[in-house]
Amino acid sequence: MTQTARTIPRPGLLRRMYDWVLSLAERRRSGGWLALLSFTEASFFPIPPDVLLIPLCLGRTARALRFATICTVASVAGGAFGYFIGMHLWHWVGGFFFDYVPGFSPGKFDEVKSWYDEYGVAVVFLAGFSPIPYKLFTIASGVFSMSFVPFLGASLVGRAGRFYLVGLLLARFGEPMKLFIDAHFNRLAFAFGVLLVGGFVVVKWAL
Repeated sequence: MTQTARTIPRPGLLRRMYDWVLSLAERRRSGGWLALLSFTEASFFPIPPDVLLIPLCLGRTARALRFATICTVASVAGGAFGYFIGMHLWHWVGGFFFDYVPGFSPGKFDEVKSWYDEYGVAVVFLAGFSPIPYKLFTIASGVFSMSFVPFLGASLVGRAGRFYLVGLLLARFGEPMKLFIDAHFNRLAFAFGVLLVGGFVVVKWAL
């Protein structure tokens, strides 16, 4: 089996995983599943927690902020675990991630390193808030020995901003907002994140 074949997941497999995550909204302990999904997605699982967060918030709008909190806390904890993998285990597990985990490649790590050198911790916030694979940056932060406290702070702000925004919009506007999020969230989140990071860069060069 070639490396290209290993690093590109089968569309059918990802589709089945996506459908399975959606089905968790009907489970009795859906909040626990949301926490587990949010934790694992921050280091290796390919399906973002929004897939489960959105139907849970729509089904129980009064608990939308609670679900957003679960997402935030578990995802930041998972990010810290990803940082630990990068800092202490990468020598042993790096090949596995490059071969089997979507979003990982030596080329992307080189690109992330250049972003870190240029923008610092701001890129962690951008990854936490936007559709950029957060897991790639949690592990890279450990590999490149980013200071842990700024990493954790940027992760918390980015993840909380993303999940609470989704929860608040769904609690307020319901199904129409779900359709809007499905159609536009990735582009809007990415644009907002780029603008914010751009502001950081302007401040950096102005001081």
